[in-house]
Amino acid sequence: MTTANETSTGHSTRTLWRVNEVSKLTGVSIRTLQYYDRIGLLHPAKYTEAGYRLYDDTALETLQQILLFRELEFPLKDIKEIISSPDFDRRKALDQQIELLRLKKEHIENLIDLAREIKLSGVKKLTFDAFDTKKIDEYAAQAKASWGTTPAYKEFEEKSKGRTKEEDKKIYQGMIDLFAQFGRIRDTDPASGEAQALVKKLQDHITEHMYTCTKEILSGLGKMYAAGGEFTQNIDSYGGEGTAEFASRAIEIFCK
Repeated sequence: MTTANETSTGHSTRTLWRVNEVSKLTGVSIRTLQYYDRIGLLHPAKYTEAGYRLYDDTALETLQQILLFRELEFPLKDIKEIISSPDFDRRKALDQQIELLRLKKEHIENLIDLAREIKLSGVKKLTFDAFDTKKIDEYAAQAKASWGTTPAYKEFEEKSKGRTKEEDKKIYQGMIDLFAQFGRIRDTDPASGEAQALVKKLQDHITEHMYTCTKEILSGLGKMYAAGGEFTQNIDSYGGEGTAEFASRAIEIFCK
């Protein structure tokens, strides 16, 4: 462990770690730490005259955040955008990371239980519920959006500034009405002119009140609508069972 002076008078010091010490402490290879520095993900606190990287407590706290995101399988590019955002809230991120890790733990425990059941009852235990990751995927998407790292989210923040609760309620009701309309035609062909016109109305509604809804974004929303969980349940409650799936298929056709 290396101690370095922070001021020229020598009155204030802080603890700094060399890159090899950080590697031993964290289990992250020296090569990986060097790579994180090169891509701007994690810079050391300072460099020695000989060019050695030195890391302080703040850098190590950032490394903890990076490793938590990596455990949650976030790409390095996304992690960099998240932690470098001026809106990044470390405590909020930790709360969401804890929830994602809890969901992963629940998923793994379900897989363990399934494996034990198969071992006891034989390979004829034909159930696949334990492989379902929809809950994790949905929460991860919501969490990522709330970190405000995407241009769409930033545009949404700008458009929603100063809006009253009544205005928000009216916009929300507009979405409900659109899904109710999808529900009324859910037994028809999703490629029909009526269904495709509804998709266009949905895209325009989102663009006007939330963010620019490109076909790429709309396609992602469509997949999320039919992925199960809260989104699917809410949409089906507005239009009837099968509405979310129908809207998703109509969106897929529209975005081709």
